[in-house]
Amino acid sequence: MPLEVEVVSRVRRLYHSDVADMVIIPGSEGEMGVLPNHTPLLTTLAFGELRIIEGEDVVSFVVYGGVVEVRPDKVTVLAEDAESIHELDMDEIEAARARARDLMAEEPHPEQRAQITQELRRAEIAAKVRGRALERPGQRIRSVEDEHSL
Repeated sequence: MPLEVEVVSRVRRLYHSDVADMVIIPGSEGEMGVLPNHTPLLTTLAFGELRIIEGEDVVSFVVYGGVVEVRPDKVTVLAEDAESIHELDMDEIEAARARARDLMAEEPHPEQRAQITQELRRAEIAAKVRGRALERPGQRIRSVEDEHSL
């Protein structure tokens, strides 16, 4: 029995499938794997990589917080923000890193410092997740755009 998986951000529905074999969630207490018939639970998302495994395919997203509802037959990810790894642009990520570092060097006000730190953290995690996902050996990475051509 496969899992139904839905990934939604505050602004759009990013993904839906009803044939997932496993979902690997970056939970706030650590990474968690979900298989069909999992015990129901509600947990918070950390910043990190969300992986949906369908046979040999892995659909990968970078998520920036949110909540996940797990039921025996369905996983619903409600992300504060999320992007497919294929939407990530390394030039934009590097520019965001540089901008955040430059702003930090100017000794910003504490409120601005928190916002800049958050932006730097997002860029660092996006770069790490994208690099790790694209270098994963032996797995075929499927993009969200592939879904529309099936």
